[in-house]
Amino acid sequence: MEQKNITGFEKEYDIKQHPSIKGLQIIEGKNNFPISWLNQQGYCEYQLYLEYMKGIETAPTVAMTHGSEIHQQLEDIFKQDATPATFEEAVEASKEKASMSRECFVISPSYGIRGYIDEIWMKPDEIVIIDDKPGRTPYNSTMNQVRAYCLAYKDMTGDERKIKGALRERGTENLFWIEIFTPEIEKEIRFTIERMQGLFDGTKPFIPTKNPRKCKSCRFNDDCEHAK
Repeated sequence: MEQKNITGFEKEYDIKQHPSIKGLQIIEGKNNFPISWLNQQGYCEYQLYLEYMKGIETAPTVAMTHGSEIHQQLEDIFKQDATPATFEEAVEASKEKASMSRECFVISPSYGIRGYIDEIWMKPDEIVIIDDKPGRTPYNSTMNQVRAYCLAYKDMTGDERKIKGALRERGTENLFWIEIFTPEIEKEIRFTIERMQGLFDGTKPFIPTKNPRKCKSCRFNDDCEHAK
């Protein structure tokens, strides 16, 4: 597959920072959150409240630092041989010839989500959206993250090709989970995203995990009144 280094978009958006929630943006008049927050929400919603609403800062974990280093190494290697293209050019060209891109930014103002896809394969007959994770376990939180990338891609392109979401073991070629982004799955992830929007507009409460093992290993343990 050709390697395409996506350099930007033809469309521009009206973007503002939310006045009180760190990391939340207001894009085209709607709250817009990073898709990676879905992974955190699946672990413990109260983490989102502590980090982004209360503004509690913690040092990154060893796993977070290691993951960032691997991402950057792969990105640097990829760019050495990749051809620059806008997002729209890459999507259109892939209808005739397959290509792949890394750190592909997708955004959906209508659903209020945005994020960077670790790797995307654009083929004439299908789109494969890949997120790299440590380990080989497809948690619901990580699956939801990939599903939201699929939703954002579909919404911003209107692409009628089959879309697949996949999880890959970080640093390997092992796709340990893959699924077709069906209408049923789209409905489920839209429901989860609507809940997230409710958290940020104050219509839904942040629910802490009931799993004491999660609490024990949580980096916000010292600042959380729900810690067990």
